[in-house]
Amino acid sequence: MFAKIASSLAFASVSGLAASSVSASELGFSRQGQTAPAAPASPAANGPFQTFTPTTDPIRHRIDYDIWDFALRNIVVPMGTSNRKGVGRDSATGTRIRQGHKSRYRLEGSLVGFYYFNRETVASFTEYRRDLEAVGTKLDISRLPRNEQLAFWFNLHNVALLEQIALEWPVREPRELEIDGVPLDESKFITVGGVEMSLCDIRENIVFANWRSPKVIYGFWRGEIGGPALEPMAYTGANVGSLLDIAAADYINSLRGTQKRGKRLDVSTLYEEARPFYFPDFDRDLRAHLSEYANEDVQKILSKTDTTTATVKEWAIADMSGGARPANYLFVNDGSSARVPTAITQLLRRRSNKLLNMKRRGEGTGRVIFSNIDLPGDPPNKNAVY
Repeated sequence: MFAKIASSLAFASVSGLAASSVSASELGFSRQGQTAPAAPASPAANGPFQTFTPTTDPIRHRIDYDIWDFALRNIVVPMGTSNRKGVGRDSATGTRIRQGHKSRYRLEGSLVGFYYFNRETVASFTEYRRDLEAVGTKLDISRLPRNEQLAFWFNLHNVALLEQIALEWPVREPRELEIDGVPLDESKFITVGGVEMSLCDIRENIVFANWRSPKVIYGFWRGEIGGPALEPMAYTGANVGSLLDIAAADYINSLRGTQKRGKRLDVSTLYEEARPFYFPDFDRDLRAHLSEYANEDVQKILSKTDTTTATVKEWAIADMSGGARPANYLFVNDGSSARVPTAITQLLRRRSNKLLNMKRRGEGTGRVIFSNIDLPGDPPNKNAVY
């Protein structure tokens, strides 16, 4: 069986701080045969979401996310490894005007160039989200290898959230958004296989309910600086395990993930949200998880603290310009026709200086991602995330 869904999308590029449009090709999937069953996951999903419970008899389908991958590489700006140092505010040159981001975490994770999106770009996100819904309707997602299923839910969730934020931008905090009076996170504006679902449903009723590994927490972008980064590449069945490990280490070793307050370990409020699924004995279970990815600095924090509280949060939008349109006079002339907001220029300068200083000190600033290579005869759930 073979099916294709064609999509022509236009995405704004912030790599060179200039807008551009690109026509993307096709998204397809193909069946390649059946192999050994996967181990069951628990707990099971409830209600209409039971239809997405991973099967124990998977078949080798693969979904191509080249379109989304290309978009992410052009609209996401990784801020580099956290140096665990907060950042002060910026002012326009010669004034006391505060502009752009005020978050002390803005040099962590990744930011999106919403300022550069035009109407065609935003419409393309909607079109791609609908294409993914169609794929999930035509193809029995539950029968994919587990990693393929996981990549699908991550990509659908993240493009849907990006779409909704882009439709309403400028906005300071994504959690303030609503669809027809319903909070964005709870609005059932997504439909897969006839099942209406929200962003929260995808996370909790599908993925958290069927995957035991807490590292799946980091695959879901929340549109906020305080949450996991939006990765500059699409999740795929081949890279999802490795990419989640990198995302987990990035978040756990950042200020937005863990902080020390005397003898107390302060962690992100996202861990409290995931507590019913992964951390029932909150202090013990969470510390065991954190220690798997903690670097030397965070390992010391774990050893020198004896209580854990979920108090760290930052709801500001993960946007290069801070969720606001700059005033007409707050632009930098870069010698071209592009108009570059001063806030973005200052942000990128701070980013560059941070990475340069880390490099001089011999600290890691980049990431290496290894994707598994499928060989003839390999089971479809090789290196699966459970």
